[in-house]
Parts: sequence; C-alpha cells; structure tokens
Amino acid sequence: MYKNLESVPRAYNEPVKSYAPGSPEKKELKAMLAELKSQEIEIPMVIGGKRITTDQKVALHPPHDIKHTLGYFYRGGEEHVTMAINAALEASKKWAKMPWEHRAAIFLRAADLLSGPYRAKINAATMLGQSKTAHQAEIDAACELADFFRFNVQYMTEIYAQQPASDKTTWNRLEYRPLEGFVYALTPFNFTSIAGNLQTAPAMMGNVVVWKCSNTQVYSAKVLMDLFEEAGVPDGVINLVFVSGPVGGKVVMEHPDFAGFHFTGSTGVFQQIWKTIGTNISKYKTYPRIVGETGGKDFVLAHKSSNAEQVATALLRGAFEFQGQKCSAASRAYIPDNLWDDVKEKLVADLKTVKMGDIEDFSNFMGAVIDKASFDKLSMFIDNAKKDSETEIIFGGGHDDSVGYFIEPTVILTSNPRYITMEEELFGPVLTIYVYEADKWEETLELVNTTSPYALTGAIFSDDRYVTDHAVSYLSQAAGNFYINDKPTGAVVGQQPFGGARASGTNDKAGSYLNMIRWTSPRTIKENFNPPKDYRYPFMCEE
Repeated sequence: MYKNLESVPRAYNEPVKSYAPGSPEKKELKAMLAELKSQEIEIPMVIGGKRITTDQKVALHPPHDIKHTLGYFYRGGEEHVTMAINAALEASKKWAKMPWEHRAAIFLRAADLLSGPYRAKINAATMLGQSKTAHQAEIDAACELADFFRFNVQYMTEIYAQQPASDKTTWNRLEYRPLEGFVYALTPFNFTSIAGNLQTAPAMMGNVVVWKCSNTQVYSAKVLMDLFEEAGVPDGVINLVFVSGPVGGKVVMEHPDFAGFHFTGSTGVFQQIWKTIGTNISKYKTYPRIVGETGGKDFVLAHKSSNAEQVATALLRGAFEFQGQKCSAASRAYIPDNLWDDVKEKLVADLKTVKMGDIEDFSNFMGAVIDKASFDKLSMFIDNAKKDSETEIIFGGGHDDSVGYFIEPTVILTSNPRYITMEEELFGPVLTIYVYEADKWEETLELVNTTSPYALTGAIFSDDRYVTDHAVSYLSQAAGNFYINDKPTGAVVGQQPFGGARASGTNDKAGSYLNMIRWTSPRTIKENFNPPKDYRYPFMCEE
C-alpha cells in the first residue's frame, strides 16, 4: 500500500549559519534587508491559488521602526473564509488521492528552497516584520522550518509503515486517510517556523487547510505562500486569509466539514474556541481533531549546588532573547540565597552590555516587542512593580515607543513568590526572581509545581545528581519540555519534540510523529484469501 517507504531521504537538522563579519550569508542578508526596506508591497489573500484583494488595506510597520511602511495587506471578511473553505474542499478531491511520495517530494523541495534561495528573504522578512535579530530569525524562519518539513516527511513515512499482523489466509492493513473535511490553522506571530508548520503538517498527511495567520506575521507569511507555491503545493490545498479571529472562527466553527484545528496562541483564545467547538459539535460530520499549544509561565529553578555563572547566563538568554516573546521564555526564577549575590552580580553585569535597537544593526541583542498592545501591557506591569512594596526592579524598567515598541530587559526581585508577575504570562522581556532559603528545597519544589496553571517548559540547575533525579520526578507534570542545566528555550525539531500540558495545551508535540498522527484517520482493511463456505463451527458437532 505504501511502497518505497525506505527510500525517503533521511531527515537532518539544517546547519545554523553564523552571520559572522565577512561571511557571505551576512552580506546576502544585509542586501536583502535593504532591498525589502526600499519597497512597499501589497499582500493579497491567497484562495484557491487566486490573489484576492478588498477595499480594506492595512499598513505593515517594523515594530522597531514604526514610522517606516513595509507595505499593506488586504483584510477580508466572512465571504473570504467561506471562499477559502470551498476552495479547500474542492482541492481535497485530488490532494487526498495523491500518492504519499508526491506529497513528500513537495515538502522536501520546500525544505531545500527554504534553506537555499529563500533563506535570506524569509530571514529578512522575519527580522523586519517581527523584529527578530539575524540569529533568532536564522534558527527560526530558515532552520527550524526546514527541519519541520524534512522530519515531518520522515515521521509520515514511519506512521505509514506501522501495519498490523496478518496470518496465513488473511491480509490486514491500515490505510492512513486524511481527515474528512478541512483543517483550520491559526498561527502566531512569534515563530515563522510555527506559522509554517501548523498548516503544512496536516497538508502533508493529505489534508486541505484554511490558514489564518497573525496580523503581525503577515509580512513573512507572504514569503511562505510564495515558497509553498514554488515547491508545488497545488492551488487550494493551503488557503491564506486575513480576517479577524472572531470572523474566522464564526464561519469555520459552524461549518459541517470542519475536521481539525491546529493552533498556537493564547490559552484564553484556545479555551474559547474549544467551547465553541463543543457547542457546535452536533453540526460536524466528524469529531474535529483539536491540537493546541498555548501559554507558559516557564521557570528556572536553581539548587544550592549549582553554578552561579551558568544560572545567570541561562536567565539572560532564556528570558530576553527575542524580547521574551517565546512561549518557552524564562519568566520566573527561584534562586537559593547562598548563590543569589553571585547570580545577581553576573546577571546585572551582563545585562549592562546588552544592546537593544534596530535589528539591522547586528550588534543588537534585542529588538522591539511586537505591537502597541503588547508594549502598553508590559509597561503597565513594569510601572506597577516600581511602586509595589513587594518588588524591586534590579535592572531595566524603561520603556519608550517614540521610535519603536522598545521595552528594556527588566528584572524584578520579589519577596512574594505568588506576586502577579510570578503567575501571569506577560510575553515580554520581564523576568521575576524569588530568592529562597537554600535549605528549603522541598518547599520550593512544591512552590514551582503549584504557582502556575501552565506546564510548558522549565529548567533546573543542580550539580548534585540525587537532587536532580528527585526534582525530575517531583516536577514530572510541571513542564512538557524539561531542561537540566540549560535554559528552558531552544527546542530543536527531531531532538526535543515541543509541547506542554495543563493550561499550556494538548501536548501533541510539534516536531514528532505524535503531532503528525493527529492529522490522519486510519482505516483497517482485512482481506480474506479463502472465505468459509459453511457457517457451522467445529464445536457444533456432537460426538
């Protein structure tokens, strides 16, 4: 049924380029940044392969340079979502029947295009549209997405290869069908790789997709659609619409052919959509597959035996890379009092050297937060912490939106382990630290485990193996991605499948077969080579 499975090229992780001074990739990226900034483009929706415009144009600005206009996208309405659903369902007639190896070839080609001729463009678009540094764009938009394409092809073939046992007269097999209907992919701004995986993972398994990206990721989404088309994704298999969340959800969630939902975003939005699906459950032909990765309040817990310099470095990188706008970013930390002075000294000294500004200056470690709403929210929490008797800002605290949405890397020290910024996801460059008595390790483990409703990522630092073993066991449900002596960010496809539980999502592990198998509906086929001709069984014969 699934021939030549063994012939698929073995997946590998795309090597990360350094963009060091004088390197060809740095020269190419700088030139691409200048080229993109020199023009204003118009970005239509793509439905059934057609470019769709409307009378509503929305301007796109770099978060770090809000006076500059990159271009405009065309906002759609309910009629465009309906159009996209119809185009997807029409495309499914052929796409679902396409042999798996042709689907595999399309996305393997996409990986090679992305890591080759599209590399500079997708990185530059991500840098300008989402205010990522060259390194953060490279590991995300180019490398991780290429990894998703290659490894998902491998996982697809591994799934297809799983077949049941047969006996002498019977051949049993599993047919892995796409879902009956269409999948709705709702993607976030913070990772171009996630925005490219949430619709392609279902599509790879033979599904058709309506894709709504974040308004703040439209600029790089346009490059992704160009990539898909050049790689050979047929018209209508992936349809990109620019509509508001409520508009998209209303049309999709009431449609009888709604078959799956692939989501990364906030916990509140995911829970509301889940409720809506439940309310409408009797309308659907099938029970929709619901796969979501949502929020996090990710921790770093240091034991008294750990190395202070290593802890401080993990805190800086884990909390402030890409302005803390990673669902895995370190946002709460628990440091023992015997290490605190050394951790603080190293952390503050390093933060004084961190540069923030326009991402076209490659010496900057940080850019701007994504938009005005995020800037205002983060500014409010920081200003409140400045006045609160339970907190002290030991670094940062500044914010300025005159040029771009810039929030200084901010470290809050709190005397209250249940202070709001220890519990609530902020999604920005704000780290809150609680210093605990070094001998109260057990109590602190319980504090870490119960403070947050989330369970996405977490890290422990310890040079005592008995302590490490106990912490891994004690915090077994506290994080879906758990790190020992490392920062809680930077999961790599094929190495650390990503996802969390509790309020952090369904833990279907993007970057593994566990996610891919959610987008297929198996059919068992039994073929009898010698059917019986008499209904009677031997036991029925009396002696």
